[in-house]
Amino acid sequence: MNALNIAEYTQTLGLQAKAASFLMARAPAAAKAAALRALARLLREGVEELAAANAQDLERARAAGLAEPMVDRLKLTPRVIETCAQGCEQLAAMPDIIGEIQGMQQQPSGIRVGRMRVPIGVFGMIYESRPNVTIEAASLSIKSGNAAILRGGSEAIDSNRALARLVTQALQEAGLPAHAVQLVETTDRAAVGQLIAMPQYVDVIIPRGGKGLIERISAEAKVPVIKHLDGNCHTYVDDPVDIDMAVKVADNAKTNKYSPCNASEGLLVARGVAGEFLPRIGSIYAAKGVQMRGCPEALAILRGVPGAELAEATEQDWGEEYLAPIISIKVVAGVDEAIAHINRYGSHHTDAILTRDHLHAQQFLRDVDSASCMVNASTRFADGFEYGLGAEIGISTDKFHARGPVGIEGLTSLKWVVLGEGDVRA
Repeated sequence: MNALNIAEYTQTLGLQAKAASFLMARAPAAAKAAALRALARLLREGVEELAAANAQDLERARAAGLAEPMVDRLKLTPRVIETCAQGCEQLAAMPDIIGEIQGMQQQPSGIRVGRMRVPIGVFGMIYESRPNVTIEAASLSIKSGNAAILRGGSEAIDSNRALARLVTQALQEAGLPAHAVQLVETTDRAAVGQLIAMPQYVDVIIPRGGKGLIERISAEAKVPVIKHLDGNCHTYVDDPVDIDMAVKVADNAKTNKYSPCNASEGLLVARGVAGEFLPRIGSIYAAKGVQMRGCPEALAILRGVPGAELAEATEQDWGEEYLAPIISIKVVAGVDEAIAHINRYGSHHTDAILTRDHLHAQQFLRDVDSASCMVNASTRFADGFEYGLGAEIGISTDKFHARGPVGIEGLTSLKWVVLGEGDVRA
């Protein structure tokens, strides 16, 4: 496509999405649930077809020399597909919040005032690598009564096309507009520039990917953006703590999977437990090939761990999102220093405290300025599916509208409604 054709193409997508959004806003809850259940069924029936499409993307990615963590993000395994299907079913079973009126109160004038939950309208989603995001975005769009324009990464184009066909089929089976969810079929980056500059059609843009993508979208968009730039998450091991529990959680938070934004990149350890805790977690990280970049105090303890790959942490390490088998480790005096470190270097995404002290836990929850704060749990739980949202459109580290995993409510707005009986203002 040339520039003119891309402009015309994205305008057409916008027009079709806007028209579909009005139909979706008034779609019955039963029809939306039927579409989601149909999509779950089609995903399970289409495992072989989806695997074939995904294999093309994986072959192309490896031939292009894409780093293995990025290739890992591309994989559309039967397990990933089943998780997507379960997410659709979970959303279908959840109450429909569209049209709910809350906080209705009688005013002295006689009118009653409340707020109604309504869809945002049309959202544009720009994402990289993970093809399962196509289903997460589509399913949340359907449930929330919105229309969506999805633009996945060029590296996943075949997988995304195959998934988008199933979404369209599910919408049509349920009697909903086929254009309620549209995939941008071109891999030309000019389409992104067009999509983020169409406020007449698109109500919000949600970028999900690397820092470069999100910075570009935030700088150039003429449409409001829901975003997070980094996933520099921390696990803080407090004093007092159950050491066995702390080892188990700190291991999972880092090594369960290296590529997600909710993996812990920083490990903070209270001085009182460092001597007992660090050799144990260090042995596990060493066995799994995790490089440990520590402060001098942490390194002095870890040097006795057989096979440990150690390096001195730099100032840059404290704020780094590695997305790789690397972790920064710092010994701190206690909860106050841990909180100060997280608020200075963290990305306000997800941070956890492992502790047996209730007051320390409450202080951490109150004072850490992050979208998700956890007590005695792995940061890997920061996920819409795990939070019971059915799926997530992304994780927002913004402080307005939506914060943390963005599910159905994050894709809605509230409008004021006033009920009267012929009331006039004095």
